Amino acid sequence: MARNATPSAARATAGKATRGPARSTARSAALTAALVSALALGALAAAPAPGPSAGAAAPAALARFTHQPVRWAACPDQDLAKAGLSCADISVPLDYRHPRGRTIKVAVSRLAATRPDRLGVLLHGTGGGPGGRGLNGPLLTSAAMGPALAGRFDLIGMDPRGVGRSTRINCGLTGEWFRSAGLDRAGFDESVTYEKQQVERCQRKYPDLLPYFTTRNTARDMDLIRTLLKTPKISYIGISYGTYLGAVYTQMFPGRADRVVLDSALDPARTPAQAFPALGAANERYLDDWARWTAGRNAEYGLGRTGHEVRATVQRIIARAARRPLQIGKYQADEHIIPSLLAGILADDRYFAEQAGIVRELHRAARGERFEPSELLREYLSPPDGELDNALSMNIAIFCGDASAPRDLGWYWRNVQHSRATQPVYGPLANTVFPCAFWPRKPLEAPTRVGNGHPAMIVQSTGDTRTVYEGAMALHRALPASRMVTLRNVRRHGLYGLYPNRCVTDAVNAYLASGRQPNTDVTCDREP
Repeated sequence: MARNATPSAARATAGKATRGPARSTARSAALTAALVSALALGALAAAPAPGPSAGAAAPAALARFTHQPVRWAACPDQDLAKAGLSCADISVPLDYRHPRGRTIKVAVSRLAATRPDRLGVLLHGTGGGPGGRGLNGPLLTSAAMGPALAGRFDLIGMDPRGVGRSTRINCGLTGEWFRSAGLDRAGFDESVTYEKQQVERCQRKYPDLLPYFTTRNTARDMDLIRTLLKTPKISYIGISYGTYLGAVYTQMFPGRADRVVLDSALDPARTPAQAFPALGAANERYLDDWARWTAGRNAEYGLGRTGHEVRATVQRIIARAARRPLQIGKYQADEHIIPSLLAGILADDRYFAEQAGIVRELHRAARGERFEPSELLREYLSPPDGELDNALSMNIAIFCGDASAPRDLGWYWRNVQHSRATQPVYGPLANTVFPCAFWPRKPLEAPTRVGNGHPAMIVQSTGDTRTVYEGAMALHRALPASRMVTLRNVRRHGLYGLYPNRCVTDAVNAYLASGRQPNTDVTCDREP
Protein backbone atom coordinates (compact mmCIF):
# COMPACT_ATOMS: atom_id res chain seq x y z
CA MET A 1 0.00 0.00 0.00
CA ALA A 2 1.59 2.52 -0.54
CA ARG A 3 3.32 5.63 -0.24
CA ASN A 4 4.42 2.57 -1.67
CA ALA A 5 1.77 0.57 -0.06
CA THR A 6 0.53 3.16 2.43
CA PRO A 7 -0.27 6.84 2.31
CA SER A 8 2.50 7.86 4.62
CA ALA A 9 4.66 6.13 2.13
CA ALA A 10 3.64 8.53 -0.54
CA ARG A 11 6.23 11.14 0.27
CA ALA A 12 8.92 8.65 -0.62
CA THR A 13 6.93 7.39 -3.58
CA ALA A 14 6.77 10.93 -4.88
CA GLY A 15 10.51 10.93 -5.38
CA LYS A 16 11.98 12.00 -2.05
CA ALA A 17 15.35 10.78 -0.84
CA THR A 18 15.50 7.13 0.17
CA ARG A 19 17.74 7.25 3.22
CA GLY A 20 16.31 7.53 6.70
CA PRO A 21 13.56 6.09 8.83
CA ALA A 22 10.70 6.72 6.47
CA ARG A 23 12.44 6.57 3.18
CA SER A 24 11.21 3.56 1.32
CA THR A 25 9.43 3.41 -1.94
CA ALA A 26 6.29 2.99 0.01
CA ARG A 27 5.46 6.13 2.22
CA SER A 28 1.63 6.87 1.36
CA ALA A 29 -0.48 4.11 0.35
CA ALA A 30 -0.25 1.20 3.00
CA LEU A 31 1.47 2.90 5.18
CA THR A 32 0.51 3.85 0.33
CA ALA A 33 -0.98 0.76 2.74
CA ALA A 34 3.14 5.62 1.15
CA LEU A 35 0.87 2.07 5.81
CA VAL A 36 -0.37 3.75 0.56
CA SER A 37 1.61 3.17 -0.35
CA ALA A 38 1.28 1.38 1.03
CA LEU A 39 -0.58 -0.20 2.44
CA ALA A 40 -3.63 -1.66 0.05
CA LEU A 41 -5.06 -3.00 -2.81
CA GLY A 42 -6.54 -6.18 -3.68
CA ALA A 43 -9.43 -7.68 -5.33
CA LEU A 44 -12.67 -9.22 -4.18
CA ALA A 45 -12.27 -12.92 -3.66
CA ALA A 46 -15.82 -13.53 -4.79
CA ALA A 47 -15.44 -11.57 -8.00
CA PRO A 48 -15.27 -13.40 -11.34
CA ALA A 49 -11.94 -13.86 -13.05
CA PRO A 50 -12.37 -12.17 -16.43
CA GLY A 51 -10.31 -13.42 -19.35
CA PRO A 52 -7.53 -11.43 -21.00
CA SER A 53 -9.83 -9.50 -23.29
CA ALA A 54 -12.63 -8.81 -20.81
CA GLY A 55 -13.68 -5.20 -21.01
CA ALA A 56 -11.17 -4.48 -23.77
CA ALA A 57 -11.43 -3.96 -27.50
CA ALA A 58 -10.59 -6.61 -30.06
CA PRO A 59 -6.94 -6.57 -31.24
CA ALA A 60 -7.86 -5.07 -34.62
CA ALA A 61 -9.42 -2.06 -32.95
CA LEU A 62 -6.13 -1.42 -31.14
CA ALA A 63 -4.05 -1.38 -34.31
CA ARG A 64 -3.33 2.35 -34.15
CA PHE A 65 -1.73 1.77 -30.74
CA THR A 66 0.05 -1.53 -31.40
CA HIS A 67 1.68 -0.20 -34.59
CA GLN A 68 2.87 3.15 -33.26
CA PRO A 69 6.64 3.79 -33.36
CA VAL A 70 8.56 3.98 -30.09
CA ARG A 71 10.90 6.95 -30.40
CA TRP A 72 13.66 6.61 -27.80
CA ALA A 73 15.56 9.75 -26.85
CA ALA A 74 17.60 11.00 -23.90
CA CYS A 75 15.42 11.21 -20.78
CA PRO A 76 14.35 14.73 -19.78
CA ASP A 77 15.42 13.89 -16.23
CA GLN A 78 19.14 14.67 -16.15
CA ASP A 79 19.93 12.00 -13.57
CA LEU A 80 18.33 9.31 -15.73
CA ALA A 81 19.99 10.63 -18.87
CA LYS A 82 23.43 10.67 -17.21
CA ALA A 83 22.88 7.07 -16.14
CA GLY A 84 22.36 6.07 -19.75
CA LEU A 85 18.59 5.70 -19.81
CA SER A 86 16.49 6.58 -22.83
CA CYS A 87 12.86 7.63 -22.57
CA ALA A 88 9.81 7.54 -24.80
CA ASP A 89 6.13 8.40 -24.63
CA ILE A 90 3.55 5.96 -25.89
CA SER A 91 -0.08 6.60 -26.64
CA VAL A 92 -2.68 4.39 -24.94
CA PRO A 93 -6.48 4.42 -24.93
CA LEU A 94 -8.04 6.10 -21.95
CA ASP A 95 -10.78 3.47 -22.18
CA TYR A 96 -9.74 0.18 -23.76
CA ARG A 97 -13.38 -0.63 -24.47
CA HIS A 98 -13.51 2.37 -26.80
CA PRO A 99 -10.04 2.69 -28.36
CA ARG A 100 -11.19 5.22 -30.93
CA GLY A 101 -11.91 7.67 -28.14
CA ARG A 102 -9.61 9.78 -26.03
CA THR A 103 -5.94 8.84 -25.71
CA ILE A 104 -3.49 9.49 -22.90
CA LYS A 105 0.28 9.20 -22.54
CA VAL A 106 2.39 6.66 -20.67
CA ALA A 107 6.08 7.46 -20.19
CA VAL A 108 8.62 4.63 -20.33
CA SER A 109 12.37 4.41 -19.86
CA ARG A 110 14.97 1.91 -21.06
CA LEU A 111 18.43 0.82 -20.02
CA ALA A 112 19.33 -1.27 -23.03
CA ALA A 113 21.00 -4.66 -22.81
CA THR A 114 24.73 -4.58 -23.47
CA ARG A 115 25.57 -8.29 -23.69
CA PRO A 116 25.10 -10.72 -26.58
CA ASP A 117 23.52 -13.36 -24.30
CA ARG A 118 20.42 -11.19 -23.90
CA LEU A 119 17.57 -12.65 -21.83
CA GLY A 120 14.78 -10.32 -22.91
CA VAL A 121 12.81 -7.47 -21.40
CA LEU A 122 12.43 -6.83 -17.66
CA LEU A 123 9.63 -4.36 -16.92
CA HIS A 124 9.48 -2.50 -13.64
CA GLY A 125 6.02 -1.83 -12.32
CA THR A 126 5.04 1.25 -10.37
CA GLY A 127 7.39 2.22 -7.56
CA GLY A 128 4.60 1.54 -5.08
CA GLY A 129 1.61 3.48 -3.93
CA PRO A 130 -0.39 3.21 -6.13
CA GLY A 131 0.90 6.50 -7.43
CA GLY A 132 4.61 5.72 -7.34
CA ARG A 133 6.82 6.71 -10.23
CA GLY A 134 8.76 3.99 -12.02
CA LEU A 135 11.03 5.56 -14.62
CA ASN A 136 14.03 5.12 -12.30
CA GLY A 137 13.25 1.44 -11.68
CA PRO A 138 16.02 0.21 -14.00
CA LEU A 139 18.61 2.01 -11.88
CA LEU A 140 17.47 0.34 -8.67
CA THR A 141 17.51 -3.18 -10.06
CA SER A 142 20.65 -2.78 -12.16
CA ALA A 143 22.57 -1.92 -8.99
CA ALA A 144 21.25 -5.04 -7.26
CA MET A 145 21.76 -7.25 -10.30
CA GLY A 146 25.31 -6.14 -11.01
CA PRO A 147 26.56 -5.24 -14.50
CA ALA A 148 26.90 -8.80 -15.77
CA LEU A 149 23.28 -9.75 -15.14
CA ALA A 150 21.77 -6.32 -15.75
CA GLY A 151 23.48 -6.20 -19.14
CA ARG A 152 21.49 -9.25 -20.26
CA PHE A 153 18.12 -7.47 -20.04
CA ASP A 154 16.51 -4.46 -21.60
CA LEU A 155 15.46 -2.87 -18.32
CA ILE A 156 12.21 -0.95 -18.80
CA GLY A 157 10.74 1.57 -16.34
CA MET A 158 7.26 3.03 -16.43
CA ASP A 159 5.37 5.95 -14.95
CA PRO A 160 1.89 4.38 -14.94
CA ARG A 161 -1.11 6.21 -16.31
CA GLY A 162 -1.94 9.13 -14.05
CA VAL A 163 1.58 9.38 -12.62
CA GLY A 164 4.70 11.48 -13.12
CA ARG A 165 5.59 12.16 -16.74
CA SER A 166 2.59 10.22 -18.01
CA THR A 167 -0.79 11.91 -18.31
CA ARG A 168 -1.13 12.80 -14.65
CA ILE A 169 -3.59 14.06 -12.12
CA ASN A 170 -3.09 16.56 -9.32
CA CYS A 171 -6.29 16.89 -7.33
CA GLY A 172 -4.94 19.71 -5.17
CA LEU A 173 -5.26 17.70 -1.96
CA THR A 174 -4.71 19.66 1.23
CA GLY A 175 -2.72 16.93 2.96
CA GLU A 176 -2.49 13.22 3.65
CA TRP A 177 -5.75 11.39 3.09
CA PHE A 178 -4.58 8.57 5.38
CA ARG A 179 -5.24 10.15 8.76
CA SER A 180 -6.21 8.85 12.17
CA ALA A 181 -9.88 8.95 13.14
CA GLY A 182 -8.82 10.64 16.38
CA LEU A 183 -9.60 10.00 20.02
CA ASP A 184 -13.38 10.43 20.12
CA ARG A 185 -16.50 10.80 18.02
CA ALA A 186 -15.80 14.46 17.34
CA GLY A 187 -12.42 13.50 15.87
CA PHE A 188 -14.05 10.79 13.76
CA ASP A 189 -16.59 13.28 12.41
CA GLU A 190 -13.75 15.64 11.50
CA SER A 191 -12.16 12.79 9.53
CA VAL A 192 -15.40 12.14 7.69
CA THR A 193 -15.65 15.78 6.62
CA TYR A 194 -12.00 15.86 5.57
CA GLU A 195 -12.19 12.71 3.42
CA LYS A 196 -15.34 13.95 1.71
CA GLN A 197 -13.55 17.16 0.80
CA GLN A 198 -10.56 15.32 -0.69
CA VAL A 199 -12.81 13.16 -2.85
CA GLU A 200 -14.77 16.21 -4.00
CA ARG A 201 -11.54 17.95 -5.04
CA CYS A 202 -10.60 15.03 -7.30
CA GLN A 203 -14.07 14.61 -8.72
CA ARG A 204 -14.39 18.29 -9.59
CA LYS A 205 -11.09 18.31 -11.51
CA TYR A 206 -11.07 14.92 -13.22
CA PRO A 207 -14.55 13.41 -13.56
CA ASP A 208 -13.72 12.23 -17.08
CA LEU A 209 -10.38 10.59 -16.20
CA LEU A 210 -10.79 8.99 -12.80
CA PRO A 211 -12.94 5.98 -13.81
CA TYR A 212 -10.17 4.74 -16.10
CA PHE A 213 -7.24 4.95 -13.70
CA THR A 214 -7.39 1.36 -12.52
CA THR A 215 -5.04 -1.56 -12.00
CA ARG A 216 -6.64 -3.50 -14.85
CA ASN A 217 -6.08 -0.65 -17.31
CA THR A 218 -2.49 -0.27 -16.15
CA ALA A 219 -2.01 -4.00 -16.80
CA ARG A 220 -3.39 -3.44 -20.30
CA ASP A 221 -0.88 -0.62 -20.78
CA MET A 222 1.85 -3.04 -19.74
CA ASP A 223 0.79 -5.52 -22.38
CA LEU A 224 0.72 -2.80 -25.01
CA ILE A 225 4.30 -1.94 -23.99
CA ARG A 226 5.19 -5.62 -24.41
CA THR A 227 3.71 -5.59 -27.93
CA LEU A 228 5.57 -2.42 -28.90
CA LEU A 229 8.85 -3.89 -27.66
CA LYS A 230 8.23 -6.86 -29.95
CA THR A 231 8.69 -9.52 -27.31
CA PRO A 232 6.33 -12.47 -26.75
CA LYS A 233 6.89 -12.35 -23.00
CA ILE A 234 8.07 -9.81 -20.46
CA SER A 235 9.77 -10.41 -17.17
CA TYR A 236 8.49 -8.23 -14.36
CA ILE A 237 9.52 -6.87 -10.99
CA GLY A 238 7.12 -4.99 -8.74
CA ILE A 239 7.29 -3.65 -5.19
CA SER A 240 4.37 -3.08 -2.79
CA TYR A 241 1.32 -2.13 -4.87
CA GLY A 242 3.42 -3.27 -7.83
CA THR A 243 3.04 -6.85 -6.56
CA TYR A 244 -0.71 -6.63 -7.01
CA LEU A 245 -0.28 -5.07 -10.44
CA GLY A 246 2.06 -7.91 -11.44
CA ALA A 247 -0.30 -10.58 -10.13
CA VAL A 248 -3.19 -9.01 -12.03
CA TYR A 249 -1.09 -8.99 -15.20
CA THR A 250 -0.39 -12.72 -14.93
CA GLN A 251 -4.11 -13.31 -14.48
CA MET A 252 -5.30 -11.10 -17.34
CA PHE A 253 -2.59 -12.10 -19.81
CA PRO A 254 -1.69 -15.75 -19.22
CA GLY A 255 1.40 -16.92 -21.03
CA ARG A 256 2.80 -13.42 -21.59
CA ALA A 257 4.97 -13.19 -18.48
CA ASP A 258 8.37 -14.80 -18.00
CA ARG A 259 10.26 -14.25 -14.74
CA VAL A 260 8.11 -12.48 -12.11
CA VAL A 261 9.47 -11.00 -8.85
CA LEU A 262 6.93 -9.63 -6.34
CA ASP A 263 8.58 -7.78 -3.46
CA SER A 264 6.68 -6.83 -0.27
CA ALA A 265 3.39 -8.25 -1.35
CA LEU A 266 -0.29 -7.58 -0.91
CA ASP A 267 -3.09 -10.04 -0.36
CA PRO A 268 -4.84 -10.02 -3.77
CA ALA A 269 -8.15 -11.16 -2.28
CA ARG A 270 -8.65 -8.11 -0.07
CA THR A 271 -9.92 -4.72 -1.13
CA PRO A 272 -8.03 -1.73 0.30
CA ALA A 273 -10.72 -1.10 2.89
CA GLN A 274 -10.34 -4.71 4.01
CA ALA A 275 -6.54 -4.71 3.92
CA PHE A 276 -5.72 -1.54 5.84
CA PRO A 277 -6.99 -2.73 9.25
CA ALA A 278 -4.25 -5.39 9.32
CA LEU A 279 -1.68 -2.61 9.44
CA GLY A 280 -2.70 -1.64 12.96
CA ALA A 281 -1.31 -4.71 14.71
CA ALA A 282 1.90 -4.75 12.63
CA ASN A 283 2.65 -1.13 13.45
CA GLU A 284 1.85 -1.57 17.15
CA ARG A 285 4.41 -4.40 17.27
CA TYR A 286 7.00 -2.15 15.67
CA LEU A 287 6.16 0.59 18.17
CA ASP A 288 6.69 -1.86 21.05
CA ASP A 289 10.13 -2.87 19.78
CA TRP A 290 11.16 0.71 19.15
CA ALA A 291 9.88 1.80 22.57
CA ARG A 292 11.98 -0.84 24.34
CA TRP A 293 15.08 0.26 22.42
CA THR A 294 14.39 3.93 23.17
CA ALA A 295 13.78 3.23 26.86
CA GLY A 296 17.33 1.90 27.12
CA ARG A 297 18.54 5.35 26.03
CA ASN A 298 16.34 7.54 28.17
CA ALA A 299 19.28 9.75 29.15
CA GLU A 300 19.52 10.82 25.49
CA TYR A 301 15.87 10.98 24.41
CA GLY A 302 13.97 11.53 27.65
CA LEU A 303 10.89 9.62 26.48
CA GLY A 304 10.71 7.06 29.29
CA ARG A 305 12.74 4.50 31.21
CA THR A 306 10.69 1.47 30.16
CA GLY A 307 8.93 0.49 26.97
CA HIS A 308 5.62 1.09 28.72
CA GLU A 309 6.66 4.61 29.70
CA VAL A 310 7.80 5.44 26.16
CA ARG A 311 4.48 4.22 24.80
CA ALA A 312 2.66 6.33 27.36
CA THR A 313 4.66 9.36 26.21
CA VAL A 314 3.60 8.76 22.61
CA GLN A 315 -0.05 8.52 23.64
CA ARG A 316 0.21 11.70 25.71
CA ILE A 317 1.61 13.51 22.68
CA ILE A 318 -1.44 12.47 20.64
CA ALA A 319 -3.81 13.41 23.46
CA ARG A 320 -2.19 16.81 23.79
CA ALA A 321 -2.52 17.35 20.02
CA ALA A 322 -6.21 16.46 20.27
CA ARG A 323 -6.78 19.32 22.70
CA ARG A 324 -4.85 21.78 20.54
CA PRO A 325 -2.62 21.11 17.51
CA LEU A 326 1.07 21.10 18.31
CA GLN A 327 2.96 24.12 17.01
CA ILE A 328 6.27 23.06 15.46
CA GLY A 329 7.96 26.00 13.80
CA LYS A 330 5.42 27.27 11.28
CA TYR A 331 3.70 23.88 11.10
CA GLN A 332 0.92 22.30 13.10
CA ALA A 333 0.27 18.65 13.92
CA ASP A 334 -3.03 17.41 15.31
CA GLU A 335 -4.41 14.08 16.53
CA HIS A 336 -5.15 13.00 12.94
CA ILE A 337 -1.69 13.66 11.54
CA ILE A 338 0.61 12.42 14.33
CA PRO A 339 -0.30 8.68 14.09
CA SER A 340 0.09 8.85 10.31
CA LEU A 341 3.42 10.61 10.72
CA LEU A 342 4.59 8.00 13.23
CA ALA A 343 3.55 5.16 10.93
CA GLY A 344 5.52 6.74 8.10
CA ILE A 345 8.62 7.28 10.23
CA LEU A 346 8.65 4.11 12.35
CA ALA A 347 9.07 1.74 9.43
CA ASP A 348 12.70 0.56 9.20
CA ASP A 349 14.44 -0.82 12.27
CA ARG A 350 17.88 0.28 11.10
CA TYR A 351 16.91 3.84 12.03
CA PHE A 352 15.65 3.59 15.60
CA ALA A 353 17.90 6.47 16.65
CA GLU A 354 16.64 8.89 14.01
CA GLN A 355 13.07 7.85 14.78
CA ALA A 356 13.59 8.51 18.48
CA GLY A 357 14.94 11.95 17.58
CA ILE A 358 11.73 12.79 15.69
CA VAL A 359 9.50 11.64 18.56
CA ARG A 360 11.64 13.70 20.94
CA GLU A 361 10.81 16.75 18.81
CA LEU A 362 7.09 15.95 19.05
CA HIS A 363 7.47 15.55 22.80
CA ARG A 364 9.10 18.97 23.07
CA ALA A 365 6.27 20.52 21.08
CA ALA A 366 3.70 18.81 23.29
CA ARG A 367 5.36 20.47 26.30
CA GLY A 368 4.99 23.86 24.63
CA GLU A 369 8.61 24.40 23.58
CA ARG A 370 9.26 26.53 20.52
CA PHE A 371 11.87 25.36 18.01
CA GLU A 372 12.45 24.79 14.31
CA PRO A 373 11.80 21.19 13.20
CA SER A 374 14.48 18.96 11.75
CA GLU A 375 14.55 18.45 8.00
CA LEU A 376 12.83 15.07 8.17
CA LEU A 377 10.03 16.27 10.45
CA ARG A 378 9.57 19.34 8.29
CA GLU A 379 9.19 17.08 5.27
CA TYR A 380 6.38 15.18 6.93
CA LEU A 381 4.59 18.29 8.14
CA SER A 382 4.83 20.24 4.89
CA PRO A 383 1.72 20.49 2.71
CA PRO A 384 1.86 18.36 -0.43
CA ASP A 385 3.93 19.67 -3.31
CA GLY A 386 3.09 18.73 -6.87
CA GLU A 387 4.83 15.35 -6.79
CA LEU A 388 3.31 14.29 -3.49
CA ASP A 389 -0.14 15.55 -4.49
CA ASN A 390 0.14 13.41 -7.62
CA ALA A 391 1.01 10.32 -5.55
CA LEU A 392 -1.78 10.93 -3.03
CA SER A 393 -4.31 11.66 -5.76
CA MET A 394 -3.47 8.39 -7.48
CA ASN A 395 -3.76 6.53 -4.18
CA ILE A 396 -7.38 7.53 -4.04
CA ALA A 397 -8.09 7.17 -7.76
CA ILE A 398 -6.88 3.58 -8.05
CA PHE A 399 -8.20 2.41 -4.69
CA CYS A 400 -11.66 3.70 -5.55
CA GLY A 401 -11.49 2.79 -9.24
CA ASP A 402 -10.55 -0.81 -8.44
CA ALA A 403 -13.06 -1.72 -5.76
CA SER A 404 -15.95 -0.26 -3.82
CA ALA A 405 -15.68 0.38 -0.09
CA PRO A 406 -18.33 0.23 2.63
CA ARG A 407 -20.41 3.40 2.76
CA ASP A 408 -21.84 2.82 6.22
CA LEU A 409 -19.99 5.27 8.45
CA GLY A 410 -21.11 3.27 11.46
CA TRP A 411 -19.05 0.33 10.19
CA TYR A 412 -15.87 2.41 10.30
CA TRP A 413 -16.73 3.91 13.69
CA ARG A 414 -17.34 0.48 15.23
CA ASN A 415 -14.05 -0.83 13.84
CA VAL A 416 -12.19 2.19 15.22
CA GLN A 417 -13.72 1.74 18.65
CA HIS A 418 -13.05 -1.99 18.71
CA SER A 419 -9.40 -1.47 17.76
CA ARG A 420 -8.56 0.93 20.59
CA ALA A 421 -8.14 -1.76 23.27
CA THR A 422 -5.21 -3.49 21.58
CA GLN A 423 -4.08 -0.80 19.11
CA PRO A 424 -4.31 2.52 20.95
CA VAL A 425 -1.99 4.40 18.59
CA TYR A 426 -2.61 2.83 15.20
CA GLY A 427 -6.08 1.28 15.46
CA PRO A 428 -7.89 4.58 14.72
CA LEU A 429 -5.50 5.10 11.79
CA ALA A 430 -5.75 1.65 10.21
CA ASN A 431 -9.54 1.58 10.57
CA THR A 432 -10.23 5.19 9.63
CA VAL A 433 -13.01 6.07 7.22
CA PHE A 434 -11.89 5.29 3.68
CA PRO A 435 -12.20 7.99 0.98
CA CYS A 436 -13.88 5.46 -1.30
CA ALA A 437 -16.88 5.56 1.05
CA PHE A 438 -17.71 8.85 -0.71
CA TRP A 439 -16.78 7.87 -4.28
CA PRO A 440 -19.73 8.83 -6.47
CA ARG A 441 -19.69 5.88 -8.86
CA LYS A 442 -19.02 2.16 -8.82
CA PRO A 443 -15.93 0.72 -10.52
CA LEU A 444 -16.39 0.05 -14.23
CA GLU A 445 -15.09 -3.51 -13.82
CA ALA A 446 -15.08 -6.13 -11.14
CA PRO A 447 -11.69 -6.58 -9.47
CA THR A 448 -9.49 -9.37 -10.75
CA ARG A 449 -9.63 -12.62 -8.88
CA VAL A 450 -6.00 -13.71 -8.75
CA GLY A 451 -5.36 -17.44 -8.84
CA ASN A 452 -3.16 -19.11 -11.45
CA GLY A 453 -0.22 -21.42 -11.93
CA HIS A 454 2.33 -18.91 -13.18
CA PRO A 455 5.69 -19.25 -11.42
CA ALA A 456 6.78 -16.22 -9.41
CA MET A 457 9.21 -15.30 -6.65
CA ILE A 458 7.64 -13.49 -3.68
CA VAL A 459 10.04 -11.60 -1.40
CA GLN A 460 8.94 -10.48 2.05
CA SER A 461 10.28 -9.45 5.44
CA THR A 462 8.45 -10.80 8.47
CA GLY A 463 8.18 -7.38 10.14
CA ASP A 464 6.90 -5.31 7.22
CA THR A 465 4.54 -2.64 8.58
CA ARG A 466 3.08 -1.62 5.22
CA THR A 467 2.38 -4.85 3.43
CA VAL A 468 2.11 -7.37 6.21
CA TYR A 469 3.63 -10.84 6.08
CA GLU A 470 0.23 -12.50 6.16
CA GLY A 471 -0.65 -10.75 2.90
CA ALA A 472 2.42 -12.15 1.18
CA MET A 473 1.50 -15.64 2.35
CA ALA A 474 -1.98 -15.15 0.91
CA LEU A 475 -0.47 -14.22 -2.46
CA HIS A 476 1.79 -17.29 -2.21
CA ARG A 477 -1.32 -19.44 -1.84
CA ALA A 478 -3.07 -17.69 -4.73
CA LEU A 479 -0.04 -18.42 -6.94
CA PRO A 480 0.71 -22.03 -5.94
CA ALA A 481 3.63 -22.32 -8.37
CA SER A 482 5.38 -19.41 -6.67
CA ARG A 483 8.32 -19.57 -4.29
CA MET A 484 8.62 -17.45 -1.16
CA VAL A 485 11.83 -15.75 -0.02
CA THR A 486 11.30 -14.77 3.61
CA LEU A 487 13.65 -12.40 5.42
CA ARG A 488 13.28 -13.09 9.13
CA ASN A 489 13.59 -10.66 12.03
CA VAL A 490 13.67 -7.58 9.80
CA ARG A 491 11.14 -4.76 9.89
CA ARG A 492 11.38 -3.27 6.45
CA HIS A 493 9.16 -2.62 3.41
CA GLY A 494 10.87 -3.13 0.05
CA LEU A 495 13.92 -5.41 -0.08
CA TYR A 496 15.47 -6.19 -3.46
CA GLY A 497 17.75 -3.34 -4.44
CA LEU A 498 16.59 -1.35 -1.41
CA TYR A 499 17.79 -3.29 1.64
CA PRO A 500 21.20 -4.95 1.92
CA ASN A 501 20.83 -8.71 2.40
CA ARG A 502 23.01 -11.02 0.38
CA CYS A 503 20.73 -14.03 0.80
CA VAL A 504 17.74 -12.18 -0.66
CA THR A 505 19.77 -10.60 -3.46
CA ASP A 506 21.39 -13.90 -4.45
CA ALA A 507 18.05 -15.73 -4.52
CA VAL A 508 16.43 -13.13 -6.77
CA ASN A 509 19.46 -12.83 -9.07
CA ALA A 510 19.72 -16.59 -9.50
CA TYR A 511 16.07 -16.71 -10.52
CA LEU A 512 16.42 -13.79 -12.94
CA ALA A 513 19.53 -15.28 -14.51
CA SER A 514 18.26 -18.82 -15.00
CA GLY A 515 14.48 -18.53 -14.98
CA ARG A 516 14.47 -21.51 -12.62
CA GLN A 517 12.93 -21.26 -9.19
CA PRO A 518 14.48 -22.86 -6.12
CA ASN A 519 13.04 -26.27 -5.30
CA THR A 520 11.59 -24.99 -2.03
CA ASP A 521 10.84 -21.71 -0.32
CA VAL A 522 13.90 -19.83 0.91
CA THR A 523 14.46 -18.41 4.41
CA CYS A 524 17.00 -15.65 4.93
CA ASP A 525 18.19 -14.11 8.19
CA ARG A 526 19.12 -10.61 9.17
CA GLU A 527 22.76 -9.80 8.52
CA PRO A 528 24.96 -7.76 10.89
